Amino acid sequence: MKSEPTRRKPRARDLGISFEGHPGRNNAITDVAGVAVGHVTIVRGHGKLVVGRGPVRTGVTAILPRGSRDSSPLFAGYFSLNGNGEMTGTAWIEESGLLSSPIMITNTHSVGVVRDAVIQWQIEGKRRLQPWSLPVVAETWDGYLNDTDGFHVKPHHTWQALKSARGGAVGEGNVGGGTGMIGYGWKGGIGTASRKLARNEGGYTLGVLVQLNCGRAPELMVAGVAVGKHLRPALDARDRELGSIIIVAATDAPLLPHQLKRVARRLSMGLARTGSVSGNGSGDLFLAFSTANLARSRGSGAVTRAAMLDNWRMDPLFAAAVHATEEAIVNALVAGETMVGIDGHRIPGIDHDDLREVMRQHQRLGRPRLTAAAGSAAEPGR
Repeated sequence: MKSEPTRRKPRARDLGISFEGHPGRNNAITDVAGVAVGHVTIVRGHGKLVVGRGPVRTGVTAILPRGSRDSSPLFAGYFSLNGNGEMTGTAWIEESGLLSSPIMITNTHSVGVVRDAVIQWQIEGKRRLQPWSLPVVAETWDGYLNDTDGFHVKPHHTWQALKSARGGAVGEGNVGGGTGMIGYGWKGGIGTASRKLARNEGGYTLGVLVQLNCGRAPELMVAGVAVGKHLRPALDARDRELGSIIIVAATDAPLLPHQLKRVARRLSMGLARTGSVSGNGSGDLFLAFSTANLARSRGSGAVTRAAMLDNWRMDPLFAAAVHATEEAIVNALVAGETMVGIDGHRIPGIDHDDLREVMRQHQRLGRPRLTAAAGSAAEPGR
């Protein structure tokens, strides 16, 4: 397998869409120092579905909270807005407040193979912190475009996603776990954004990455504009909510697990700003972690000391979580490109000119601002 060349994709701010708050350098989850993201994208075949053969439109996304060389545990918090989905490893996060694995995102029927591959990766790299491993693997369902029952994600895809994880710009749209996903009736997938707090608010950074696969076209809101009332995809593949969204937030603010759970809850408010009602068929699962504290005890009976931001100082982080989530979701839509999958199913990318025109009509279109973006590692078609 080879990496495909990096290709810049437009982002929401490139179109002149404005959001609240100040983004970090890359406007990505990787603006939190040490966080790395890798994608493996698997696209091959065309035409009629033959289970086990394709067409294939899927992949894997890896988030390494402290990069590939540091497997120290971090404090984390988990929240389920609607539980029609899966994120493994969260029982232990709820119990201990600790995240001790990468965060992987893929399609629904590949959670098991990705989970097992992460355990093998941890064993071979001596990255386990206890004799057993409970890695975090989350999913959304890509069965409208992908041969999801064909189990095309293999262990080596997981390893490649982990190996390819880097800081800096992050690939968005039809990449990694987001390859076959649908957002509000248009092509969805991976999106990311970040916020940098002012110095008097602590100067902390909070970044968000989403795998967008939820929402119906009439619900879509973009920066306060009811876009779904004016634009519709040629064919809305969902007449009811059958999708999901995974949202992961990272911050360098010194937060304890209960505080990170509070941040994770606020991610739902960013989702709501884009119009979602979190329907019965949606798995809306959120995780927040902090890179600020080293949560490992030093020897038997040792006491671990940790810093904690005062609760009264958390409001700017709550706002950052809401605003970065909203922008990350819109970035996923803007980066999404028209895809044809199984049985000729076609999901269009949202038309940038049409979106700009709706925003202009509502006096919500500003000057385009160039922001960082990147492509992804991909498995060549075969």
